[in-house]
Amino acid sequence: MPELPEVETTRRGLAPHVVGQHIIHLLVREPRLRWPVPAELPALVSGQPVLSLERRAKYLLFQLPNGYLLSHLGMSGSWRVLTEPAPLRTHDHLVITMSSGRELRYHDPRRFGCLLWTTEPDEHTLLRVLGPEPLADEFDGNYLFQRSRGKSAPIKTFLMDNHVVVGVGNIYAQEALFLAGIRPGIAAGRVTRARYQALAEIIRKVLSEAIQQGGTTLRDFVNSDGEPGYFAQQLRVYGREGLPCHVCQTPIKSLKHANRTTSYCPQCQQ
Repeated sequence: MPELPEVETTRRGLAPHVVGQHIIHLLVREPRLRWPVPAELPALVSGQPVLSLERRAKYLLFQLPNGYLLSHLGMSGSWRVLTEPAPLRTHDHLVITMSSGRELRYHDPRRFGCLLWTTEPDEHTLLRVLGPEPLADEFDGNYLFQRSRGKSAPIKTFLMDNHVVVGVGNIYAQEALFLAGIRPGIAAGRVTRARYQALAEIIRKVLSEAIQQGGTTLRDFVNSDGEPGYFAQQLRVYGREGLPCHVCQTPIKSLKHANRTTSYCPQCQQ
């Protein structure tokens, strides 16, 4: 599933091609995404300029004068910018034609993504319960420490809770905990304030590095130009079970948290 860096990479790739342009037409080839594409959507967006393209958690928000297009990539979705005509692919479910003549195509083989409409993003059901952005000023070690008091859930599960902080998904939670030297199974409430201070800074660093590298390509993610991200080349523990730790050479181990595989170094993480 695309995580925050992949979505931010997509936003940065799309923005120069859409902001300031008008939407000429929205073609809905397949409305049956995770939630049905509203039937009135083409009429709502036709002729409207795109004022901005923002990201909240793993959602893209295309701001129009009359509201917002709310897009999520699901597990296998991607937005592509086409500068020249090309045949439609089987899973190109949405096509937005811009006044520049370019097309935005949403491709999603599993159809777990969405394209919805809202006039008040902060009050939308999908967005109003979300925690702070991990790159925002309000996210720091003190915040994590306070939210974790009394929590018996594993710290990795705690970090992946979008009510606590958004966008720290499976890959980046494992990478951040490795760099912080924290074992992923330890109860969130047992981690000290000092360790949370270090962890918050490491989360910022890991996500920022991944954004700079264009995200992490594992199976389905490609950016808006169709090129893969390269952060996968820098992964320290994710997907490396049985391989030697880059720091101490101890074999990487794995365990299950909430049915998700979690890799860690038994020597470096305590």
